[in-house]
Amino acid sequence: MNMNKIITLSLITTLYVSAGGYKIPEQSQNALALSNAYLAHTMGADTAYYNPAAMVFMGDKQYLEAGLMVVHISSQVYTNGKYSGESESETIPIPSVYYVSAPMGDVRWGLSLNAPSGATRRWETPYQKLSSEKFQLENVQLNPVVAYKVNPYFSIGGGFRIMYSQGGVYSDGGDIKVAKREMTGSGTGFGYNFSMLLNPYEGMNLAMSYTSQIDLKEEGKVNLYVGKVGKQFDATLDLIHPAELGIGLSQTWNDNLTVEVKYERTFWSAYKELDFEYDGAIPEKLQPKFEDPQVRGWKDTNAFRIGTTYRMDRLTLMAGFALDESPISQKYLGFELADSDAKLYSLGFKYKQTSQLSWGASFMYVDKEDFTLAQGVSEDELVLTHGGDFSEGDAYLLSLGLSYEF
Repeated sequence: MNMNKIITLSLITTLYVSAGGYKIPEQSQNALALSNAYLAHTMGADTAYYNPAAMVFMGDKQYLEAGLMVVHISSQVYTNGKYSGESESETIPIPSVYYVSAPMGDVRWGLSLNAPSGATRRWETPYQKLSSEKFQLENVQLNPVVAYKVNPYFSIGGGFRIMYSQGGVYSDGGDIKVAKREMTGSGTGFGYNFSMLLNPYEGMNLAMSYTSQIDLKEEGKVNLYVGKVGKQFDATLDLIHPAELGIGLSQTWNDNLTVEVKYERTFWSAYKELDFEYDGAIPEKLQPKFEDPQVRGWKDTNAFRIGTTYRMDRLTLMAGFALDESPISQKYLGFELADSDAKLYSLGFKYKQTSQLSWGASFMYVDKEDFTLAQGVSEDELVLTHGGDFSEGDAYLLSLGLSYEF
């Protein structure tokens, strides 16, 4: 493989990660327990993030919640004779904080601080690490919101979002090719969110939420090596964090049993190409793959979710299930993001220790579909020639939450 192909793969990897391909919608203990079927019927300070419009129907107190989610991604296995390999397993901690103010007439405000996307993936096997030895992403979002009660049955809410992103991409040809690359970058972007809540009948809630696309301008350094000779470039790249639409319907019976169904659509198709700019001239022979815009062609995705909540005196039990699509077609699949559709299974509980303090835990299993990639289907420089089988790579999520009312 020549040097321009290695460079191109490294930059494509960076965009895949920074574009939020590893979106993590389950950002609180409640949402994780319900497989994110959590929009029409929210229950705590995390309402500020999932449905700001619902804040005005909470009690007269202030609400504060802190959580820690631990994501474990198991090894993904690629099988194809001498080219076979296995990625490293990863364990990632993700903290979050939510707050809802006391009511001020028909108005209320809230705040959330969390990490809505991020991941790490490493390949130590020679064939795979040529393009994807390691990539990592950390996205942090601050989201202040406000809500207004239009009448006793309808409310609206929304706010603005500030997202900071940083990541790194590394590859090492090792014994296959004497080439190595290191790239780090960061960027900040802004967006907004909006939600509505309607209570058409007793016990029934209908909700809608929309989060806008966030444009991120990543700025970073790229170090490229052939043998021991290297050169550094300043690079910029315009990225997106995709917009998302959610619609939820919940029904509560006897004030203790609630079932919610939710539909999500994520607008990944806005990610059409990658286009880098550099602080210096790029050799002409590298321009077609290194500087010219590269078509990506991700697709919009759907997720279908259902969650059940059962409340007792002090104990609340929750469970959920979801079907989640991958935005990556096999045509654009590579080792840096060999993603597939998934089934999600979750459960959790919350215990009211005192009139003010509650705590709980939730668990989710993400079952990724195994698949076979036929030879010549992918446009990825490495996968194209050989195809192969992709398996495992499932994820396990554990969330611990602590809530306080005052």
